Amino acid sequence: MALDANASGLYPIAPTPFDATGNIDYDSIDRLTGFYSAAGSTGLTVLGIMGEAPKLDQTEAVAVAKRFIQRAPQLPVVVGVSSPGFAAMASLAKAAMDAGAAGVMIAPPPSLRTDDQIVTYFAQAVEEIGADIPWVLQDYPLTLTVIMTPAVIRRIVMDNPSCVMLKHEDWPGLEKISTLRGLQRDGSLRPLSILCGNGGLFLDFEMERGADGAMTGYAFPDMLADVVRLMKAGARDEAHDLFDAHLPLVRYEQQQGVGLAVRKYVMMRRGMIASDAQRKPGSKMSAAAVAEVEYLLTRLARIDPRARLPRP
Repeated sequence: MALDANASGLYPIAPTPFDATGNIDYDSIDRLTGFYSAAGSTGLTVLGIMGEAPKLDQTEAVAVAKRFIQRAPQLPVVVGVSSPGFAAMASLAKAAMDAGAAGVMIAPPPSLRTDDQIVTYFAQAVEEIGADIPWVLQDYPLTLTVIMTPAVIRRIVMDNPSCVMLKHEDWPGLEKISTLRGLQRDGSLRPLSILCGNGGLFLDFEMERGADGAMTGYAFPDMLADVVRLMKAGARDEAHDLFDAHLPLVRYEQQQGVGLAVRKYVMMRRGMIASDAQRKPGSKMSAAAVAEVEYLLTRLARIDPRARLPRP
């Protein structure tokens, strides 16, 4: 199931489950993978930024990737391999592909500033991991501080045939999607899958601008899958109505510093993982924050029954 430019639908960004002592919770990986499959996911992405990948050593990263791949044989799995050094990136990429991954995801290091630096970096990354490995270009300037214009993205994609997908996480970024699709229509950009991130915060209109789906995390990945499906079916109002019902919780989860804690808490409440623990350093929700999230779930449950959860 090699990743290609036709990829679409939902590739949820999976968190890495930990127990209260900070050890990897492999049973929760199994449970989480089953939930993603049942929720309508068309793929899966592991070891992303919200997957706490930098907190894992190389052996752990390989073990986590292998467990997800083994538990989701019917889904193409993308493995994040971003690293400050190419040696670690190439090693993880090889291990992931040998284990059955569909492709890898590469983000630019924050040190890149000029267009030529960015283009050169990805050319060197491809040289190191091998031009035969399909890969996803992660465009996330809000966190990584690297600005990639549509022209730079076109250069990277056209220079590297193994780049088959853009993980679009610019903000505001709707015009960028329109521009990239325009470049494809005029023939100056080859076919490219565009899946969007940012916690799904703009997924409704990103789909209308030409995105193929979502590659992001949210405590209700089944909602993201539904929105993508409805948009593709032309059910615009129904898609927006469902998305709008979730927007307060999506927004709350978007908070810098505490967003992962919120996401893991709700995923724990839904039975997707056993614990909301993060590996240190990590944030924790205050009692007030927990109460606010529970209030949002109660309000959401009036429209989406999936939010009707037993009291904690």
